[in-house]
Amino acid sequence: MAKTIAIGIQDFEKIRRNSYFYIDKTDFIREWWDGGDDITLITRPRRFGKTLNMSMVNCFFSNKYEKRGDLFDGLSIWKDERYHMLQGTYPLIFLSFAGIKYKDFETTRKAINGLIADQYSIFRDILKFDGMDNSDLEKFNSVKRDMDDSLAAMSINYLCSLLERCYGRKAIVLLDEYDTPMQEAWPGGFWDETVAYIRSLFNNTFKTNPHLERGLMTGITRVSKESIFSDLNNLTVVTTTSNKYATVFGFTEKEVFDAMESQGFDPGLKQEVKQWYDGFTFGNVTDIYNPWSITSYLDSGKLGTYWADTSGNGLVSSILRTGDIEIKETFEQLLKGESIEAVIDEQIVFSDLNWNTAAVWSLLLASGYLKILDVVNNADDPEYPTYTLSLTNFEVRRMFFKLVKRWFNKGRDLPDFIKCMFTGNVEDMNNYMERITRDTFSSFDSGTRPSGKEPERFYHGFVLGLLVDQISGYMVKSNRESGFGRYDVVMEPKDVKDPAVIMEFKVFNEKKGEKDLEDTVANALKQIEEKKYDSDLLARGIPVERIYKYGFGFKGSECLIGAETSGRSKTL
Repeated sequence: MAKTIAIGIQDFEKIRRNSYFYIDKTDFIREWWDGGDDITLITRPRRFGKTLNMSMVNCFFSNKYEKRGDLFDGLSIWKDERYHMLQGTYPLIFLSFAGIKYKDFETTRKAINGLIADQYSIFRDILKFDGMDNSDLEKFNSVKRDMDDSLAAMSINYLCSLLERCYGRKAIVLLDEYDTPMQEAWPGGFWDETVAYIRSLFNNTFKTNPHLERGLMTGITRVSKESIFSDLNNLTVVTTTSNKYATVFGFTEKEVFDAMESQGFDPGLKQEVKQWYDGFTFGNVTDIYNPWSITSYLDSGKLGTYWADTSGNGLVSSILRTGDIEIKETFEQLLKGESIEAVIDEQIVFSDLNWNTAAVWSLLLASGYLKILDVVNNADDPEYPTYTLSLTNFEVRRMFFKLVKRWFNKGRDLPDFIKCMFTGNVEDMNNYMERITRDTFSSFDSGTRPSGKEPERFYHGFVLGLLVDQISGYMVKSNRESGFGRYDVVMEPKDVKDPAVIMEFKVFNEKKGEKDLEDTVANALKQIEEKKYDSDLLARGIPVERIYKYGFGFKGSECLIGAETSGRSKTL
């Protein structure tokens, strides 16, 4: 029988109380508790059920839910009678950093302090406990948004001690989306202050806390131990490559297909859903689906980029847009549906994102945008194997297409530019290029590279734009061999009746006798002819008059385009 799909509800009690659609993940409670780990950090991409599972754990262990076994009636965990005695028996502190998305450290610090102060308010009744004195009351009331960092660092530790004194049991601490403040702090320029604050908080909460029974954290990335976990030698880390808890976060293919049947979907739609949303791999378990996309699809009955459009792509977009040439070249391969090879380090060092391509691919893998096809251990360095990676699925690919289009003046200029390119309209090409370069040079260059590299960085971003606009009808090749040399870009039509395009990019070089950009363009066109870059196209049967040849000349932020067809050249 079909159930109501409650989109966006991450409150376990509310879902169970209203009998909304729910896929049973309560085995996680047993697996985590029986594992006996002091502090556990589990990393998964956004929208993979982390918050709902943490709410589930809260409802099971917290004494605020004492005698609420009804919430688990009929679920897997409740079939194990040993766990009936555990339900609702622990004081439990439940924090979430998911909403800590601010542009400066002071606001971030006060927001986290506010979350801690809210927890104190929840447990205010413990002040009535006979063992409390005036000093306890004074210290309790001093925990507020504007408390100093030294008090904030000890605040959760102290609350745990009060809870143990009151209830006679050590406390459980749950922290959801622990790394959200760091993901905002890095591009926002307040990384050092945020890390120092959180390191002290974590050390006092999870390391030097004799009043703590268990700690459970979730997040997207495994931030490097040197950043915030340097003192936590009791931390068990479970990443997307770990076998532990592999089926807890996300839906298995069987769960997805069973849900489709129970909700009355046509079985013939299964393969289309698989193409769009399958592809995530956790540990050795393949065919994992994103819960947000699946529940959204079950609710609407329509395929769409649900997860990709709501997963917070700002950091990823910034890294790819301002990344170096190697990153853009590799990303071209991914957009074409090809795989790449990369060394992955699951301990994300945010400062490495400016220069280390391995850190970039590690972040994309942790964020769910890449999937692992194969792993090869390196004999010289077994700690860092080489991974074969590709874009996760069709939904992710569609997301990146949209992302690249937005880089080019929100997609308005590039399609018009391409239309002119296929008709030889050089005058309008130059007009459009003037706007494109003005808007995108600054976007594609992070300002940390020499200005002479700007055209190269722009060129590779420009090729990404060509890929997403013409992917269905053209094979876009770059830096490939043809004739007697190498060209920059060739757009080869899949149908020989369509026009082809060759583009050569050159930077103004006064040392080679170039007086202006017209000389640079002339040299680019000359190279196309001398190196016979059209040889492969002619061999396919594309007539010479349907092959458009363009030379691009760059000088700083200026660009001039010239064209040559059938031996006649034209520039603006």
